[in-house]
Amino acid sequence: MKMLAGLLLIPTLLTGCAQMGETGNSMSTFEPKQLGKSDIDRVADIHRREVFLSLRALTEKLYRRNPREWKKSGYATLEATLDHLLDPRTGWRLPELGQKQGTEAILLALSTNYQGDRVAAFIAGTGGMLNVAFDEKTEFFMFDTLEPQKLYNSARNLEIAAWKLANARDAGGNLLLLTNEMAAQQQPANLSFERELGKMIGNLDLLSHIIADREHRTIVHVTHSLATAVFLPVLAIK
Repeated sequence: MKMLAGLLLIPTLLTGCAQMGETGNSMSTFEPKQLGKSDIDRVADIHRREVFLSLRALTEKLYRRNPREWKKSGYATLEATLDHLLDPRTGWRLPELGQKQGTEAILLALSTNYQGDRVAAFIAGTGGMLNVAFDEKTEFFMFDTLEPQKLYNSARNLEIAAWKLANARDAGGNLLLLTNEMAAQQQPANLSFERELGKMIGNLDLLSHIIADREHRTIVHVTHSLATAVFLPVLAIK
């Protein structure tokens, strides 16, 4: 409880520092909308921002490791592809995926017969799932209530997605998408993909427990084998 109480003070302190400005006494950065936020709202804002920053970093890493995928998008540059895919106005819905969203889009991205941009499908599915977990909001105010079970289930789904991403292969045994690279002679292993996914999972887990503790709610915990696990529901949770 003491640790959670300390965490809830973090955004308040950060806001106070921002208000001080570079001169130490300027109040020019104060935003009136902050008056409508509780400490838990500011905590949720921070965790959501960090989760989607990691998602953007993961997207760029996947495209740089698999350049053939972004070239399927039709955009001239990687940056243009990123801007289109991560534009929140799209609602994480891609026309080329039909009706598939969330975890269904993730599964499509890693199916052997899919011929489209696998990275786009994987990220759109992941972003859509996370967007639902955060109730399709980009920031939170006093009357907003997040469902901790959605956040927890999304964290478990990211674990499953990470395992599938690292292991999905075609009929010839080749990885569908290249991610982590094991160490060669005198070279460190490239585990940056795992790190970004790990940060997202950690943020979701911590926020789910903060909210559950604050609102005296119970999270149903799930134990699963990643190799055989199925995705947990997120959209269906009310």
